[in-house]
Amino acid sequence: MSKKLLYVVTEDWYFLSHRLPMARAARDAGFAVHVACRLSSGGETIHRLASEGFTIHAIPFERGSLSPFAVGRTLWALIRLNWRLRPDIIHNVAISPCMISGLASLFSRPKAVVQAITGLGSIFLGHTPKQRILQKLVRGILRLVARRPTTQHIVQNEDDAAFLQQLGIAAAQVHIIAGSGVDSALFIPASPPLAPPIIITFVGRMLYDKGVPTLVEAFDMLLKSGVNARLILAGTPDPANIASLTQEMMNTYAARPHIEWRGHVKTIAALWQASHIAVLPSRREGFPKSLLEAAACGLPMVATDVPGCRALVKNGENGLLVPADDAPSLARALEVLCKDEALRTKFGAAARHAVENGLDDVSIGQQTVALYKKTLLIHSNNG
Repeated sequence: MSKKLLYVVTEDWYFLSHRLPMARAARDAGFAVHVACRLSSGGETIHRLASEGFTIHAIPFERGSLSPFAVGRTLWALIRLNWRLRPDIIHNVAISPCMISGLASLFSRPKAVVQAITGLGSIFLGHTPKQRILQKLVRGILRLVARRPTTQHIVQNEDDAAFLQQLGIAAAQVHIIAGSGVDSALFIPASPPLAPPIIITFVGRMLYDKGVPTLVEAFDMLLKSGVNARLILAGTPDPANIASLTQEMMNTYAARPHIEWRGHVKTIAALWQASHIAVLPSRREGFPKSLLEAAACGLPMVATDVPGCRALVKNGENGLLVPADDAPSLARALEVLCKDEALRTKFGAAARHAVENGLDDVSIGQQTVALYKKTLLIHSNNG
């Protein structure tokens, strides 16, 4: 009988965009794959997931809500699902599912729990009293769930691995798997090379924490230096996130010279292939999927020297790193790449090489399935 694997994520679209390759790898390895999430994207997404052979379970996640009643509803829904489904492995993805589903697992006792910390997010970037309380709560729940030897943790960079070990979680329970992978056959370099103007592209949610205001400020400086460039912003605000920019602010940015805000873009590969430089001035990441896709397309990258970004961008090898929230430094780095085609070509080739050597979706899927099998073996040995 197939082992049951239950993914718990907040949104169906997130699972489709960030976890599909590893779920396919698990399915192909013989697991019966179930997905518990909020169904927010309509029938097309549900149909796509069902067509993969996955079983979908609707869970009332309320992103951005700290209401005890909302959290309680989600917790109770997950407890009931676990009792009914009896999954062998529960794979929680991101902070909110790791907290709520992690607690639910204490009541249902699956054979193994995989806690995927995909980045510490806005909670750990702030210092308000509410954020400090939440930070303590997250740390406490992570420690509680980790007390079971069959709880394993996936992090995407060494900084987050160190964070978990500082909480007292054993190093043997922490595993670095760099992101969710990328389809290196779909995301390929453009040919022939593009002509000017230099297209600088940002892909991501429109958040303060992604550095969008800093990027716009830096781009203004770049234009004043005489560089012939355009900035493309691809993505939408996220009202459920406390760090979201407003629609009005984005409209203001889009009204500036040489800036184009495209909102949600479905054909991301084509967007990168029509760009010269990828940029992500984030304050913190897990392992940035947007830069990973850009790297697969052979683009040089400019990013901040923060957890997650520096796990992919190697300064002077495949891109340039700058301090967070530093518009002048960001402008200077962009100017260097805008004016040096040979350097762009060198960095882009190195970025593509990195993807081909362990960052593609097949490799990431294999690493994840190997961890599933390891957790079940730990359960057998402790049974």
